[in-house]
Formats: sequence, C-alpha cells, structure tokens
Amino acid sequence: MNLTERSQGRFPFPELLELLESPVYGFRPFGQIIRVEDCVAGGRYTLRAELPGIDPDKDLEVTVGHGMLHIRAEKTKETMDAKEPRRSEIAYGAFSRTITLPPTAEAEDVTAVYKDGVLEITVGLKEEDKPTDRRILVQH
Repeated sequence: MNLTERSQGRFPFPELLELLESPVYGFRPFGQIIRVEDCVAGGRYTLRAELPGIDPDKDLEVTVGHGMLHIRAEKTKETMDAKEPRRSEIAYGAFSRTITLPPTAEAEDVTAVYKDGVLEITVGLKEEDKPTDRRILVQH
C-alpha cells in the first residue's frame, strides 16, 4: 500500500491553476495567454514562452515560489500616428502565466534568457530519492 505524501508550501491542486488559465476552459481570452512548451532533458526542466514585442528589462518579471513558476509581462501599444489603426490583431496589455514545476525542481537553480521574442527558462532538477522497501516481520 502506498501512502501519498503531503508537500508543504505547494498548492494542493496545481493542475487546476493551469486549467483555469487555459484559453479553452479558463477565463482568459485567447489573445491574452502566454503560449508555452516545456520538456525535461539532461537533468533540467526547460520551458519556452512566446513573448514577442516586449522589452525584457522593463516589461518582464519571472518568479519562482512554492513549486510554481510565474511569468508576468506587459506589452504597450505603440501608436503609428494620431489615428487608431484600421485593424489590429495584436494583443496588448498585461499577460501572466503560472506553471507547476516538477516536484524535484530546485528553486535556487533557475536561469532565464530572452531572445528573438522567446523566453527560455531552465530549472535544475535534483535526483529523486528512491524509497527503499523493507520487509517487516509480523509477530503472532
């Protein structure tokens, strides 16, 4: 019988946060979502986020805490002249996304690089402690 462990400081239903932020099921319009892809390779968790047209020094904030990665960005509208554009399909305003990190993520080992409109964040992973099973003699 396996007993589930309670981890301190982590949100009890991390996937629920991601579901609520998705454009299909969530409360956010599709243009206001930060689209991401992630993978685990070489002992690191890597997340790439599309954030074109922002200044990473002024308009981007990345934080890690309680097993969650938070990305916040803001894209301001540039006016070409005094008139409004005839058509605009570009999303402006504040954007945010919260991603659940793997349980073995090390919050102290995080790097972020912004290049060509893509933010790449890598997080170090520690090796999982493999529990050792021990047979207990049952007395009778």
